[in-house]
Amino acid sequence: MSKRNHLLWFALPALVLYAIFGIYPLFSAVRLSFTNFGGVGAETWIGLKNYAEILANPEYFKVLKVTLAYCVIVVVIQNTLGLLFAALLFSLPRIRSGARVALLVPSMYSAVIAAFVWQYIYSPLGGGLNESLKVLGLENLQQIWLGDPGIALFAVAAVQVWMYVGYSTAIFLAGYMSIPAELYDAARIDGANAWHRFTKIDIPLLAPSFTVSITLSTIGTLKSFELPLVLTQGGPDGATTTLGLQIFNSLFGEYRFGFSSALSIVMLVMIATIAYVQNWMLRKREQAL
Repeated sequence: MSKRNHLLWFALPALVLYAIFGIYPLFSAVRLSFTNFGGVGAETWIGLKNYAEILANPEYFKVLKVTLAYCVIVVVIQNTLGLLFAALLFSLPRIRSGARVALLVPSMYSAVIAAFVWQYIYSPLGGGLNESLKVLGLENLQQIWLGDPGIALFAVAAVQVWMYVGYSTAIFLAGYMSIPAELYDAARIDGANAWHRFTKIDIPLLAPSFTVSITLSTIGTLKSFELPLVLTQGGPDGATTTLGLQIFNSLFGEYRFGFSSALSIVMLVMIATIAYVQNWMLRKREQAL
C-alpha cells in the first residue's frame, strides 16, 4: 500500500465526522429553507417564500445592519488592542508569558457564564461598573448600560472584545517573534525612534498576522449570538439583535424551522462573501507591502 493510501486511511475518520456533522447539516438546512417545517409533522415545500419574506420585511434589514455594526465595532477595537498589547509584550519579555496567559483566560470561559457576570457588572443598581464610577467621583458617567439603545450595542461589543482580545494579541505576538532582530538593530543605528520602527517595520511585516486576526475575528463576530442573547435578549428595541440571535429566536421562540434555515443560509452566504472579499484585500495588501 502506497504512502498516499496510508494517509487517506488516517484522514478517513476525520472526513467521516466532518461529513456527518458538517456537510449533512448544511444540505439539510438548504433543503429545509424551502419548506415551512415547524419542528413536528410533515414538511411542505414552499419554494422561495422564506427568502422572499426576508427580503420584503424591513425588520431583517435592521437586524443585518446591527450585525454589521457589531462586527465593525468588535473587529476594529479587538485588533487595535491586540496589536497594542502585542507590541507592549514584545518590548517587555520578562512579563510576556504571564501576561499572554492572563489575556487568554477570558476566552476559556463559556460565553453564557461571561455574559451573566457582565450582566451584573453592567447593572444600573449596585453594578460593579456604576459603583466604581461612583467611588471615583464620576457619577455623571453612570449609565443604564444595557437599557440605552444608543450604547447597548457598544456594551455588548465590549464583552466580546474582553473575551477574545487575547487571541488577537497571541496572533500579533507570534508575528512579532518572526521579525528578524537585525532590522531593529539597523533601524536604531539609523536613528529611527519607536514610532518610526512601529510604522515602518512592525506594521508592514505584521501583514500576515493582520490577515489571520481580522479574518478570524470577523467570522467569529458575524455569527455571534450568545452574548446578545444573555445580556439583552436583543433589546432594547432590537438595538442588539444580531442575525445569529434572530435565527435563534425564530427557531426556538417561533418554531419556524424552515424560515430559520433560510436565515442561516443568508448568514452563511454573507459570512462567506465578506470573508472572501476581506481575505482577498488583505492578501493583496500583503503582496503590496
